[in-house]
Amino acid sequence: MDSILLKDHSDKKLIEKLSSAFTLSDMEIFIFPELFYPLVLADIMSPELWKWKEDPWFKDIEKKSFTVKANRIKQYIIQNYVFNLDLSTWGLTSKSTEIARFSDFFDMEMLKQSNALFGYEGDKYYFDIDIRKHFGLDKYNSDIIPYWKTETIEAMGAFRYKENFNTGAGECVSLSALYASAMFVVGRVPLEKIFLIATPLHSQNFVIEKDGLITNNRRIVTKNMWYNGTSLSEKARRAMENEKVTIVSHISGYIHTLYKEATIDKQAYEFFSYKLKEFLSTELTSLIFINFLRFKSKYKNLFQYRCDCDGMKRYITLEKLFEYEHSSKFSVSAETRGSLVKEIEGDDFHLSPIEWKIMLNDIETILDKHRGNSLSEIEDEFIQKTGTEFEDIIKEMFKDISEFISINPKIPDSDKNYILSDRLHITTENSREEIIDLITKQYENSETALLALYVYRLMDMIDWHPFVKACIERNPVSFTDLYEKNNYEVYSLLKELPIDSIYDGNRLALPDEVWNFKRGDGIEKAFLLADFILHKDKASSVSIEIDGKQVLLSSGGHDFHFISKKNLKKSIHIKWKEYKIG
Repeated sequence: MDSILLKDHSDKKLIEKLSSAFTLSDMEIFIFPELFYPLVLADIMSPELWKWKEDPWFKDIEKKSFTVKANRIKQYIIQNYVFNLDLSTWGLTSKSTEIARFSDFFDMEMLKQSNALFGYEGDKYYFDIDIRKHFGLDKYNSDIIPYWKTETIEAMGAFRYKENFNTGAGECVSLSALYASAMFVVGRVPLEKIFLIATPLHSQNFVIEKDGLITNNRRIVTKNMWYNGTSLSEKARRAMENEKVTIVSHISGYIHTLYKEATIDKQAYEFFSYKLKEFLSTELTSLIFINFLRFKSKYKNLFQYRCDCDGMKRYITLEKLFEYEHSSKFSVSAETRGSLVKEIEGDDFHLSPIEWKIMLNDIETILDKHRGNSLSEIEDEFIQKTGTEFEDIIKEMFKDISEFISINPKIPDSDKNYILSDRLHITTENSREEIIDLITKQYENSETALLALYVYRLMDMIDWHPFVKACIERNPVSFTDLYEKNNYEVYSLLKELPIDSIYDGNRLALPDEVWNFKRGDGIEKAFLLADFILHKDKASSVSIEIDGKQVLLSSGGHDFHFISKKNLKKSIHIKWKEYKIG
């Protein structure tokens, strides 16, 4: 296998991009959107994902419908991964540090338009709760921000080794990539139908199958679920309702709200835009109206419901109906409302119509009669039926209904300069080995393939310079935790850890992955110790000699020996931000 050797290590933008392929912070993916889909491909290349197909939970999954496949994948992810977005896992950086990294090739003022921690205020919800306090940043000065690194499937699974975790874990971008890759490998959904959507504060996927499907952290949301008015759909809707979409990523490329050039296939993006807008719009029916009232609870108290109970007309407030819904398997929706009414205590009914409340029965008749009419026409019918005393609140309600049944997503403008790139033709019929072979053969012509090899950490093929840079410059947790110790104390702690990498083959973990999950190959441990030594004394230098099983770290006249189970051979000399690799 030929190695990828970079010709110019002084190309700052290229080195930062390739180095970012290892750490994959939210900030790095924002600056380099071309890294987003390679994360999906790295998960697809991973043996960890293909093991899912051997789980009894997915037996005969290929024979199931798309809906069954999606729900099986959802349940598996819910059972095996939790959402994690703490500050301690991947540590902290600062605005000034990140600005220094990227200011040579990115307008930092533009960053404030799209990044919450740099001043973006698109979703008022987060700022109403004080975003810095919400994420525990209020104890630091305003320059401090979290890394929030995106995890590979290996790092997500390794959380089970971490204290206070019983399963795997990951943040929202990690879960998006995991969902996309699982939909492809296990659900056999073509990559052409899977789009990753990033907003400043969230990451979701849109899968174009049937009416469409949105993944939201560990959950999935169908079109029917989008409008059911539950707390799950409310959370899923929040990003689309309030935030700009900064990146849409696809197997054909990406489009970014701030960049004039896009690499995504233009027709694919236009189809995505059409299908997403179709997903985010529906007509007002009796069912959707009930769901809206569940969603916007302040309007419930306007209505009462008339029912025939034992041949007598009785009346009940809609608030009371929804109250019973919480503890019943039946809902207020017309299909099961009769069964719900039978569960209601007799003294909750009124024998006469309740004063100053609108009859839901009459409203549902209007909705059924005028189905397909414009919202303004239905609103006029409501006002005619309810009288002028309700006119103001009805007008306010219809404004909210309009926003409930139709969202115009703030996606990147399609008016871009589209740059054709070599597309990876990966199908659901390909085996894992065939996919890896295809990607390794295409790296010279496809940047997506090249970046996938770096995200996947195929160390016996890629240039090590970006990896070493990532290890030394962006792994603060291990150094912070070990700060009070000396070199030999850290060495002793590392020797006690299992010689067990979370990555198979010749792939390597970063120092903070070693420290977080308390295990690592000898090469990985050597890089953690090198990171510690150089942060402790930036005037020091470190040499790491890797020769098969033997790993020797030398610094300041002291030698530290480690054992490796990898099959690698490298000679690495490191000074602070100076890396020589042979």
